[in-house]
Amino acid sequence: MSLFKRLLKNKSKSEVKQNDTDHSKYYPEEKLPIDEKFTYNFNKNGGKFLYCENWDEVNEAFDNILLENDWYEKEVFCFDEQLISKFNGYNLSFGTKGDSQFFLTRCESLVANNGSILLCSNQIKEKKLHELPFNMVIFATTSQLVENISEGLRIIKSKSKKHIPTNITTIQDFECGKEKDFMSYGSSTKNLYLLLLEDL
Repeated sequence: MSLFKRLLKNKSKSEVKQNDTDHSKYYPEEKLPIDEKFTYNFNKNGGKFLYCENWDEVNEAFDNILLENDWYEKEVFCFDEQLISKFNGYNLSFGTKGDSQFFLTRCESLVANNGSILLCSNQIKEKKLHELPFNMVIFATTSQLVENISEGLRIIKSKSKKHIPTNITTIQDFECGKEKDFMSYGSSTKNLYLLLLEDL
């Protein structure tokens, strides 16, 4: 059963109560599955999460994002030719201008332990995060979930034996006005939508 079906399935009150009394406070915390951990941390960071079981649902979710933000017939910042062809039927103008309404891209990995999105020059070329539009729509699949950044970096390295991509970065801050700690100093806040397609 996929993560999102488990999340949407309601537990009965007696089941929840029984789980609370089964363990003492000294019992080690139950380790969450990677997909649940990512979902929890990503939402905590302020990201907007849209789970899709197939391409019809991806198209419907993308259409809803455009409708919600009034992004029809607007300029879209996108380097990815495959995404441009997939989302070409929405009256959008694709280009690489900095004043675009939103940035449409894929990512390298979805990092569960901090709810961040790992990107590199394959997606953003040599642009810095602050040079990209404030609004972002990222397309990813459930097979891209990794436990931590190290695992994501290993995947990048194994996929790119001849030429390791440069400009590797993560986006983790999706809420404006949120108080930043030392670890997030200098990071760019983005209004981010994640279109996540089930492929496992």
